[in-house]
Order: sequence, then structure tokens, then C-alpha cells
Amino acid sequence: QVQLVESGGGLVQAGGSLRLSCAAPRNIFSIIRVMGWYRQAPGEQRELVATITSGGGTNYADSVKGRFAISRDNAKTTVYLQMNSLKPEDTAVYYCRLLTVDQLVSWGQGTQVTVSS
Repeated sequence: QVQLVESGGGLVQAGGSLRLSCAAPRNIFSIIRVMGWYRQAPGEQRELVATITSGGGTNYADSVKGRFAISRDNAKTTVYLQMNSLKPEDTAVYYCRLLTVDQLVSWGQGTQVTVSS
């Protein structure tokens, strides 16, 4: 299990922006295959939001395309999720997920994002 440290959640009005961060230990950069963000709203299943591969390829849920952007730092161990034009339906706990080249999965502790109407 890799320890992931998340930050950046909070309360924002509809139309506003937030940026989430997720940091993995620097010494594992060579075994990271994919990092990404998932979210889980009350009573709902956890769903993919956005991912970025070690090669820089990105993938987004249709519901966030054009509004959210995933990126990473030069060390490739911290990922960011820039969330713009937030909607009340984006309200959820957002979880960072890391997949290693050995297919091991680690999750962050989750950070609450609340969008008021």
C-alpha cells in the first residue's frame, strides 16, 4: 500500500473552481502506471473522474469533460485535478487512486467537495 496525501477539497458555489492535489512518495515514481481521481456521492457507487498514465495519456468521465483537467508535476508523483464550472452534482468525496506497474492499487483518504447551488 502506497500512502497518498490528498488536499484541496472544500465548499464552493456553483460555477466556481477548486483544485485537488494528490502526492505519492517521490521514490516510487518509476513504478507508477496510472494515477487518477474517483468520486463517490452519498448513496452512489464510486466512479472514475479522470486518470493520467505514466506516459501522460489522460482519460475523463463524460460528465466532466471540458470542465476538469488532470495534470501532474515534473516528478510525476503529484497529480492535480483542476475543477472549473462546478455543479451541485459534482458534490462528492474525491479519492486519489494509484496503480503500479505490478497492478497494486492504493487509495487516498478522500477529500470532500461540496458545490452549493
